[in-house]
Amino acid sequence: QVQLVESGGGLVQPGGSLRLSCAASLTFFSLHAMSWYRQAPGKQRELVASVTNGGRTNYADSVKGRFTISRDNAKNTAYLQMNSLKPEDTAVYYCSAKYVREYWGRGTQVTVSS
Repeated sequence: QVQLVESGGGLVQPGGSLRLSCAASLTFFSLHAMSWYRQAPGKQRELVASVTNGGRTNYADSVKGRFTISRDNAKNTAYLQMNSLKPEDTAVYYCSAKYVREYWGRGTQVTVSS
């Protein structure tokens, strides 16, 4: 059974940092494109960042220069390093893995507040 488990969320002050992890129980993890999405209350889920199986990355304009997505194929894990956090980054962050099918985690809450 495929599982994606996010961790690393929490409460942080504006300007702070968090590192999210997504541990995947996936066969052929390295073939999957990995992505982070987020959903704030009352808003649609939006793509934050993605990394292809070849390592090419893509970011939403709102997080460029502040967030970094990476992957460790040996550990079947994807990461999202979030720096210079703003209150508008507050959301539930979801991990997704996509190859033939797309799989989702259950999300981790990130709250940016003083």
